[in-house]
Amino acid sequence: MIRLPDHPVTLELLTPEHADAVLAFEQENRAYFASWITDRGDDYFATFATRHAALLAEQAAGVCRFHVLVDDSGAVAGRVNLVDIENGAAELGYRIAEKWTGQGLASEAVRALIGIAATEYGLTALWAGASNHNGASQAVLTRAGFRPVASTHTSLGPGTKYELILEDV
Repeated sequence: MIRLPDHPVTLELLTPEHADAVLAFEQENRAYFASWITDRGDDYFATFATRHAALLAEQAAGVCRFHVLVDDSGAVAGRVNLVDIENGAAELGYRIAEKWTGQGLASEAVRALIGIAATEYGLTALWAGASNHNGASQAVLTRAGFRPVASTHTSLGPGTKYELILEDV
């Protein structure tokens, strides 16, 4: 667990105990997230317990590392994940609760996870993608040291693929 210096939030590895708070976070922010990425759909919420268990199994297998940002009340303020870990690289993904946006939480959380990725997980490279209509997410990645490396297509249209070589950090 890492306390983020500028926010009353800790960055924690996902556990079974986070299930209810993560579900509440996803439900409360569903419409907000759907304005930036494809909606998860009703099935996601109906089968949440099974999906949460599957994420924990992937994490136990070393395929992914899922993290939550937990505020002082125990509510989830965001998620910051490393998925498809292979050959020293992983994809970074994140989502921040609407009420926490615009406060630098995403930037701080991404920087903290970059440090963990390099020191605790032994990764050497990260990549991420962002829709071209999501300038805030692109700014988070750029501020964290990611460089645009390719154009891509997201579920919401054109996007940019970013890369960060951790030895350069």
